[in-house]
Amino acid sequence: MNIILEVENIKCGGCANTINNKVSAFEGVTQVDVDIEAGKVSILGDINRRDDYASGLAKLGYPEAGSVQGLKSASARAKSFVSCAVGRASD
Repeated sequence: MNIILEVENIKCGGCANTINNKVSAFEGVTQVDVDIEAGKVSILGDINRRDDYASGLAKLGYPEAGSVQGLKSASARAKSFVSCAVGRASD
């Protein structure tokens, strides 16, 4: 099933690369697409694991928009900055 999550802090291709690499490894995920401009992550995976996918993205620094963690996203921004830099380095 296709799950679309709107998340905070996606800024560039490095962010998208990090999300693609990490989320593709989550259990049940068969495909990941990142829309940088819209801040959306589309995951083809197990609908029953939606909350796990959202939690995993938050741990990477990309909390779901409107969530409590998304609203307290100062530390999430720092994590996404590191992910962004790492993602660019691995391109």
